Amino acid sequence: MNQRKRNVTLVVICLMLATFAHAQAPAAQPSYSNPVIAGDYPDPSIIRTGDDYWATATGSEWAPVYPILHSHDLVNWKLVGSVFPDPPSWAEGSFWAPEISEYKGKFYVFYTARKRGGPLCVASASSDAPAGPYHDNGPLMCQEDGSIDAFPVIDENGVRYLIWKEDGNSRNQPTPLWAQPLSEDGTTLIGEPKEILRNERTSWEGGVVEGPFVLRRNGHFYIFYSGNACCGLKCNYALGVARSEKLLGPYEKSPRNPLVRSNSTWKCPGHGSVVTDQQGRTFLLYHAYGARDFIFVGREAVLDEISWGADNWPTINGNNGVSVRAISPLGAVQRADNNFLDHFESRELLPGWQWPQGHRPVITLTTENEGVISLAPGSGERNDRLAAVLARPTLAGNYVATTSILTGSLVAGAEAGLAAFGDLKNAMGVSIATDGITLWERRNGRTTTMSKLPAVNATQVQLRMAVKKGYELQFAFSADGKKWTPIGNKLQGVSLAPWDRSIRVAIFSGGAGQIPAKFGYVRIVTEP
Repeated sequence: MNQRKRNVTLVVICLMLATFAHAQAPAAQPSYSNPVIAGDYPDPSIIRTGDDYWATATGSEWAPVYPILHSHDLVNWKLVGSVFPDPPSWAEGSFWAPEISEYKGKFYVFYTARKRGGPLCVASASSDAPAGPYHDNGPLMCQEDGSIDAFPVIDENGVRYLIWKEDGNSRNQPTPLWAQPLSEDGTTLIGEPKEILRNERTSWEGGVVEGPFVLRRNGHFYIFYSGNACCGLKCNYALGVARSEKLLGPYEKSPRNPLVRSNSTWKCPGHGSVVTDQQGRTFLLYHAYGARDFIFVGREAVLDEISWGADNWPTINGNNGVSVRAISPLGAVQRADNNFLDHFESRELLPGWQWPQGHRPVITLTTENEGVISLAPGSGERNDRLAAVLARPTLAGNYVATTSILTGSLVAGAEAGLAAFGDLKNAMGVSIATDGITLWERRNGRTTTMSKLPAVNATQVQLRMAVKKGYELQFAFSADGKKWTPIGNKLQGVSLAPWDRSIRVAIFSGGAGQIPAKFGYVRIVTEP
């Protein structure tokens, strides 16, 4: 064989080997990026029913109270409703840490709320289906220091218990975790409580242990719990685990604690719950702040698989903090969409809209021709520009929010607009009224006018809020949606985010009387 033939033969053999190797190589496995639920979803709780996964999360001071989300694959989630359309009458806020569970075919949400005129309490609600509707059963425990973060579990003898945290850190006291038998219907605590764990101030836990989730596995009860400061710019939250052969202890804390702490991408991770999939794998759904957008987007729901070592201690992402990317648990392709558009063409308000608790607006949807929403203050609301607020959580730090206001719906003294909203005492926005356009800022309840422009002669005015880093705000208006005129200078909204919540995009109406304002659409587009 001459040299030319030998070269051709070698090329053919190499091509055949490459083709064979490619055919034998495993296909790339689908992966997902954290968060799996973008936006402000702290303290997530999860259960599996057959092939379905259901989750809920802290609602804090927003209504409807406690979102209900559904997934088939742990990666793609859809908001389908809420536990309470309106807060239970016995409570006045601090709706934190809901824990969804199933017991003998019935579904329960054990949750935290502040009793009117009293302390924080743990309470329960029940339903025949995970999506509800739920019936509130009222408080179970209201200790003087406060009771929060309830979790139901069955002990080694088949007795159902409730575990919760006494909120001693609110008074510079220790924070024990208590366990007490729970009635069959989940509405009453019976017997006596027993302390099963408490914080160690000299460790990473600082003044807090909280957010317990108990998993029984291989002859042990594992309490996954969180420690230190959960929230805000100075947070240092982390997540650990302790185990015992009996539910009531004694518990041994893992030598690898904390299992999850901050890294360069995710800050202050903690307070989650564990779910077991159809193959017996365990996954932790918990929250963390994205390092880039931090408190302005809020604590987002992240997912990581739990690994179990030969010593039966768990690890998460090799103790390297929240994972950035991971293999999809059930081979799902992540279909995250961080944009939002509502033309109000549905007869019902889409899931995800919220209003401040105790300030439910009057909402009317008109679907003939083009959709329109009418937003008016609820009965008894005071004469204020934020008397009626309808808001959505943001999903990233860089975004542009726009809306249109039908100016013919406004009367003298009334106004409507678009705002970056922290709470009723802290917001920044732009208002349309019959006498002009106003850029304003509200800090700690004090409102300051930043800029004032003449009224626009148009039947519809569009407002725009361009946001960078979650807190740099530039407002503008347009009569045609093409030519935009800036309103005032760029504002700095660093102080807007409440300690336990994020900034939201809000439309609002108020001013004189109870006159409704009409909006044509709301759009939120995420930018790089």
